[in-house]
Amino acid sequence: MLSHKAQYAFRALTLLVDKYQQGPVLITEIAEQKNIPIKFLERILLELKNVGILESKKGKGGGYYLRDHPTSTSIANIIRTVDGPIAMLPCVSLYFYQKCANCDERNCGLHNIMENVRDATLAIVENKTLQDLVSGKEVLPKTIKSTKKV
Repeated sequence: MLSHKAQYAFRALTLLVDKYQQGPVLITEIAEQKNIPIKFLERILLELKNVGILESKKGKGGGYYLRDHPTSTSIANIIRTVDGPIAMLPCVSLYFYQKCANCDERNCGLHNIMENVRDATLAIVENKTLQDLVSGKEVLPKTIKSTKKV
């Protein structure tokens, strides 16, 4: 589940995508337009800047802006930056692996299932970009089947 922090990050980023190559956007403008508490937004934007997703300019005409084209930054990169692991269990995480206490991964059915969940999730979020947030292209691949019972 995405944290509120990640949801706020994506809200802010949608505005920056909309204003890509129009110059820096003031943090107060982002906070007001996207209804994000400014102190929380400051920490989020600084975190995104520290990993190179955003740049900032100080002084008159300053603010935050995307460093790269919106098609260059994956949704997975944002999630990992703001929330950490995408995997639901630490023992199946690709970038934040930790062995689960008292678990034999080779014989753990939950481990195997969560690897499949991770891979299915990554198949989507690694191939969706910031541009997809504003372009209306968030269509699930045909290989993903609904588990909803009718």
